[in-house]
Amino acid sequence: MLVVERHARITQAIQCGSVVSTTELAALLGVSAETIRRDLAELEAKGALVRVRGGAMRTGHVSDEPPFVERSGTGTEAKEAIGRLAAEQVEPGQTVVIDVGTTAMYVARALAAGGFSGVVITCSILVANELADVSEIEVQLSPGRMRHGDRALSGPATQTYFEDVFADVAFLGSGGVHADAGLTDFYVDETHVRRVIMRHSAANYVLADGSKHQRIAPYRVAPLADIDALITDQEPPVELERAVTRASGQIIRPREDAAPEGKD
Repeated sequence: MLVVERHARITQAIQCGSVVSTTELAALLGVSAETIRRDLAELEAKGALVRVRGGAMRTGHVSDEPPFVERSGTGTEAKEAIGRLAAEQVEPGQTVVIDVGTTAMYVARALAAGGFSGVVITCSILVANELADVSEIEVQLSPGRMRHGDRALSGPATQTYFEDVFADVAFLGSGGVHADAGLTDFYVDETHVRRVIMRHSAANYVLADGSKHQRIAPYRVAPLADIDALITDQEPPVELERAVTRASGQIIRPREDAAPEGKD
């Protein structure tokens, strides 16, 4: 059987069964488990599936991110809650990296409202604008090619810039956070920048509201083992919470007994 035929059969089997083991695929196609593992690695690189322990699963990914205008006008309460929780993780005088995305703006806003004094380094023009008039915060904006809408900066110049940045804390946006796929995103250039940021940060916090839970965007950023905590607005699905815990990460979310702002 040709490789292309094998790949087609594997893809079909996973689409039908959601999750298929390496042993099952080897028996189905009459090849060794090692051959199947190589096939799965190649198919994962093409975005056709996600490898899991002992086999592979259907991606279930969302191929396109909603437009910026749509995202910026939805989930405001969730993003505000995440922003406040993120600001609570920061100490005065620290160097903080804030990534791109609509939730990142709320982190910047919460830092300013909370009186944070220190350094904020960002690849988001929107984040820089949020902090432009806050004299207590030194704002550093990376170079790079701008993506319209989010006004996110990425590309080789951005990666090179962050190679020389060592942060106490990094707050990272996400296209999705999944128990098996880990942290994923929609823009390949921005995934490269995030990996550099994560390598040089003492603590990495992923920002993800409930809509990102168990969602897979097209490009992998990092496994859950590289994340120190998931900051979210609601309790994640059991499988995601367990996966984060197994990877020695934390789930940071609003306390159930916390009253909304402005209420007793």
